[in-house]
Amino acid sequence: MSTKYKSEKKASMKKKMIPTTLLLSALIFSLSPICEAVWLTVPHTGSKCVSEEIQSNVVVLADYLVISEEHSIFPTVSVKVTAPYGSVLHHKENTTNGQFAFTTQESGTYLACFEADAKSHGNRDFSINIDWKTGIAAKDWDSIARKEKIEGVELELKKLEGAVEAIHENLIYLRNREAEMRIVSEKTNSRVAWYSIMSLGICIVVSGLQILYLKQYFEKKKLI
Repeated sequence: MSTKYKSEKKASMKKKMIPTTLLLSALIFSLSPICEAVWLTVPHTGSKCVSEEIQSNVVVLADYLVISEEHSIFPTVSVKVTAPYGSVLHHKENTTNGQFAFTTQESGTYLACFEADAKSHGNRDFSINIDWKTGIAAKDWDSIARKEKIEGVELELKKLEGAVEAIHENLIYLRNREAEMRIVSEKTNSRVAWYSIMSLGICIVVSGLQILYLKQYFEKKKLI
């Protein structure tokens, strides 16, 4: 077999492997869970919260459903979703299920709290199923596919592209947070150093004044 024939055969095999690799990547992405449901056990007194740190300009979509083991008693809850600076994004009372969606305006920790309504739970704890989606997982890919007229492998590649962009944006966000935390840490270290120097200086001055006072006192009493 000639060298030319071998090189042509290798090139042909590489061309065949490219679409196979793309198909495998798309299949892995489609089979992997892009979001997971969260189960919360809500006490009959008090509340239970779920939180997530999210950067700005990210779409958040969540569905919640109260799960009751006793069909005769179906508890209701009060739901309140707040932004990092305290603004209320969603508030609903006396409900057993619902949905909330919003686009984050600032980076930080977003909090969703669930509180059992009085006399609706029979003094028993119950569970809530929360399907919390953010970013790429919250997109309506069916609508995107119909709008852009794409399907199959092309749609999966579109999802992969969106996932890569989301990861890249998250890495940039983490890098910026790390820079901010480093600046805060350096400022704190500098202030602690100045505080230590000032404390030492005050101690030296006070000690000197005490020695001077004691010397004058002993001289006045003619002890020295």
